[in-house]
Amino acid sequence: MKLRNKIAFFLMVTLAAPLAWVLAEASAASETVNGAGPQALPLERVSGADKAVARLKALRPEITVENVLPTPIPGIYALEVSGGVFHVTEDGNYLIQGKLFQLGDSEIIDLTDAARMPRRKALMDSVPLDDMVVFAPSGPTKAVLNVFTDVDCGFCQKFHQEVPQLNGMGIEVRYLAWPRGGMGTEGYSKLVTAWCSDDPHTAITKLKAREQLPAVSCPNPVAEQFELGLKLGISGTPSIIVGDGRIFPGYRPAEVLAEIVGI
Repeated sequence: MKLRNKIAFFLMVTLAAPLAWVLAEASAASETVNGAGPQALPLERVSGADKAVARLKALRPEITVENVLPTPIPGIYALEVSGGVFHVTEDGNYLIQGKLFQLGDSEIIDLTDAARMPRRKALMDSVPLDDMVVFAPSGPTKAVLNVFTDVDCGFCQKFHQEVPQLNGMGIEVRYLAWPRGGMGTEGYSKLVTAWCSDDPHTAITKLKAREQLPAVSCPNPVAEQFELGLKLGISGTPSIIVGDGRIFPGYRPAEVLAEIVGI
């Protein structure tokens, strides 16, 4: 088997989730996100994809197709749904699981993620700054990290310890709430307490240091930000989105993040 075929087979086996699970996630997420959370952007009508969209909707009407993207492969289109991305054939007869990768000369390129970056950036740009807990540099801001966080997540706590280092490099950290256990959990209540505190910066720092704080509540964006995370395909914390719409799931050291944003 040629090297490229081996790589393609490895990616197919290791990176793709079972199709039934993805369909279930898409159905559940679309029901949640299409409620009080951020609304989907208008569907991009890519020529040739209408038949595939119609077939999918006829078979699974509960799934919301939020976007249609072209691919470099003739007759293949990417359909964005709340639970991820499907690829479909132009005739609407075949649904392909997982991401599309290009085997370049020196790297494997995630074409699916690259195509989703503009929409991801637009959704992040629509979040009011006042709804985030922002740790800003004392000097000029050179770059911004949007971080979906949970206070009980070990790697979120580790990341938070490096926020002063990031600020010192001119990197602003904007926290969005993403309770890993979902709505109505203890983690959700702690995030509400942080966002509703008189001093959210101190509250989130204490909670991430595993201190206990009296629960407080107020009108807050935690539920909306959780639903936004679902729309963006986030499934764990920390999840970091940089200014151009690239997403980096999981913890990254400060030095690595600085390199990612070009500092």
